[in-house]
Amino acid sequence: METSSLPTLTASDRCDICGAQAYIRVELATGELLFCGHHGNEKREALEPIAIAWHDETEKLLSR
Repeated sequence: METSSLPTLTASDRCDICGAQAYIRVELATGELLFCGHHGNEKREALEPIAIAWHDETEKLLSR
């Protein structure tokens, strides 16, 4: 799995589970999923084996 070169996530990108700001984008063969840091970490083990790319910007949470 490689890190994505997609555009940076913005405040308008929202977690598909809870609606919080998304910091993780997961590219799958069928499309993409957006997650907040919490849900991205929660789903990582299940999604990593099938992910094409994992774009993680959770370091932004520490810079605030």
